[in-house]
Amino acid sequence: MIAFLAHFLIVLAAWTVTIKFLFPIAYALAEGAPLGTYIYWDFWWVVHLWLAWALLRWQPYTYALALGVSTVEIAIVVTKFALFLPDPEWTIWTTNWFINKLFVLACFLLMLPYLGIYRRRALAAPSANALGERRPSTRISLRSTQYPTNVED
Repeated sequence: MIAFLAHFLIVLAAWTVTIKFLFPIAYALAEGAPLGTYIYWDFWWVVHLWLAWALLRWQPYTYALALGVSTVEIAIVVTKFALFLPDPEWTIWTTNWFINKLFVLACFLLMLPYLGIYRRRALAAPSANALGERRPSTRISLRSTQYPTNVED
């Protein structure tokens, strides 16, 4: 589950950069407007990448980071939805923003209970393997290969 959440965060970061920076710049270029006209300045994607890296390479601070980011992100998104939804103005920009925030909320609503359930293991974990994650071995060893020991000529 940790690897899934980390990869979810990487996809969210890429998506965020695309809809908040690349798409607005391309749109401004096509319209002949200044490049920064439609950019929605948001740098949470940097935090998401940091958290994804920390989840994949478990650090002593990872549990606290994941718990803190999850809590803050959920609070921010719920507050933004509470302000936006009573009188929404649906444009291409707000629709992209809204869909992105739905996935951000989903990611952290998955992460927060998982962190709560595996709290003890996570706090004691020197690596993600202590959380029950399975990482395939990338080493090939000839020692593990079974050869017949009593072959007669």
